[in-house]
Amino acid sequence: MSATTQTLPETSELQGEEKTEGLSKDKIFHILQTQRRRYALRYLKEHRDEVKMRDLAEQVAAWENDTTVQALASKERQRVYIALYQSHLPKLDEEGIINYNQSRGSVERGPLAEQFDPYFETTDTTTDETANSESPIDDDRWFSYYRWATVMSAGLFGAAWLNFPGISAISTYSLAAIVISLFAFISSAQFTFQ
Repeated sequence: MSATTQTLPETSELQGEEKTEGLSKDKIFHILQTQRRRYALRYLKEHRDEVKMRDLAEQVAAWENDTTVQALASKERQRVYIALYQSHLPKLDEEGIINYNQSRGSVERGPLAEQFDPYFETTDTTTDETANSESPIDDDRWFSYYRWATVMSAGLFGAAWLNFPGISAISTYSLAAIVISLFAFISSAQFTFQ
């Protein structure tokens, strides 16, 4: 019996240590299920020192509205600020993920914030920055190809509808096959060359 008695405290001590060491995956995923919390944690990962809550809220609002901080409307700022102030930041502070001083309006990473870093790795690594800097150019190029294919397809169907000579003689099925082939060609080229 004494061996069993000695084993139980050791097990409970280990469980206690696990709880203080970090959050469970379920808790991490629960925290990350809200976009505003993800944005807030991402911002704090990028700014490791203490930040003003106002700056954090403005950047989160800009990301949510796919714009810049300077272009934000007052309502967009206010809506995000209030939600962070009343709900999201206190929740993250309560879990030990951030240190949130509501009266001073300051926020900084807490002891458990590093557990969330792997979920934001794509924004921090040098190779990803290089890939991301080249990616918009490639995306714009392929977007341009798709845009022109769409214009040409619409023009082709428009010409058939208006009974242009030569084009009106082509059946609708043949026109559809031409359009599908055009997009298939561009898609396969993008897959091959990207």
